[in-house]
Amino acid sequence: YDSVCGIPLFVAPRGRTFDDFAAESIYHGWPSFRPEEIVSENVKIYNGGRMESKCGTHLGHNLPDGGVDRYCIDLVCMAGMALSSDELVSNDSVILASDFDASSYTSSAEQWSGKNPAWTRRVIISSCLGVLMFLVAVYFLYSTLRSKRANTNFKSALVEDKSTAKQAGGQIDLEKTGGIS
Repeated sequence: YDSVCGIPLFVAPRGRTFDDFAAESIYHGWPSFRPEEIVSENVKIYNGGRMESKCGTHLGHNLPDGGVDRYCIDLVCMAGMALSSDELVSNDSVILASDFDASSYTSSAEQWSGKNPAWTRRVIISSCLGVLMFLVAVYFLYSTLRSKRANTNFKSALVEDKSTAKQAGGQIDLEKTGGIS
């Protein structure tokens, strides 16, 4: 429950044992919830991963792990108890504790929301590196073709000079021209 306004935020564990939930939370240093454990109607996830309840209470951050969202929540933000509906400000999109049945609730949260700054950074960096690699490949291809063309033109000029010199009865100084390969 939200420590400020008392709305339900998470139901855990879901799809794993309590020992698994506790082990992951201890490993990361804070309670770590998965998408099926979030009361998605009562939690907002912003681009960049910051999370807050519909009441405006800062909860923590979404730090995905293995391609699945992982909601790392500050324990003090969810240490509250359920408040009665007359103690809450009315909000149609919020599930109140009095209307909430944890045993039958199914979260509508996606497994991967993409709302994480590290993911966005990785996509941008990968895209830039891809474009840079493409440009470098095009440059080397262009340089190779250009040098082959210049080498072919030079050989053609040497062959022409040699045949002209033979017709005139002379010889070409191969040391001056660089020879024919």
